[in-house]
Amino acid sequence: MSLRRFNALIIDDEPMAREILQDHLAKIDSLNVVASCKNSVEGFSILNKEVIDLIFLDINMPEIDGLSFAKTINPKIKVIFTTAYREYAMDGFELQAVDFLLKPISFIRLSKAVSKFIGESTFAETSINTLAVSQSEDYIFVRADRKMIKIDFDKILYVESFSDYIKLHTIGKVITTRETISNMEAKLPNSKFLRCHRSFIVSISKIDHFTHEYIDVANNAITISRSYKDEVQARLGNS
Repeated sequence: MSLRRFNALIIDDEPMAREILQDHLAKIDSLNVVASCKNSVEGFSILNKEVIDLIFLDINMPEIDGLSFAKTINPKIKVIFTTAYREYAMDGFELQAVDFLLKPISFIRLSKAVSKFIGESTFAETSINTLAVSQSEDYIFVRADRKMIKIDFDKILYVESFSDYIKLHTIGKVITTRETISNMEAKLPNSKFLRCHRSFIVSISKIDHFTHEYIDVANNAITISRSYKDEVQARLGNS
């Protein structure tokens, strides 16, 4: 059994369905139900404030249905669909859902779905940790589009932060992954990369020119913030 407790979210427009799920999930020690929402709008609000690992998601809901909601969220968040309509099953599995539960949902059937989720999550975390240990000084692996993507350090132009997400601007493509820029900074070799702003890290070898105010990388003027100006000038030299 996993020692970790996973954060779960319930989204269902039926009050009775939400209550049944909450009662069942209260008996499962490995899950912590963070919130129970009556529609997708409330669900988006919770995702903006909380770290969620698993969503129990109804499909047939007004305004934004469950399938549309699942297509828009971070793929790292796993989904177990809950619905009274069997015909939606194929659509659910095409979205790589952990499981598809038909209402009324029994505790035994729910437990099997949760066990499947925990098994997949534990395997994924073990794989990621193995990759982190084995990665060399030449590349890094990041999760994007439901897979681990290898990125060579010498192909990175700069890193741009958007709250809990970053964009890795590389030669030929941009890769978005859920990661803080501080965590990414710790993974990049200090000899090759330079933090010049709370939202930017640049590859030193890709710098075309710089001033006291900005660094130019691939025709992108990246601001040097006041708090990083001394470090930038110390490492690159006074202009």
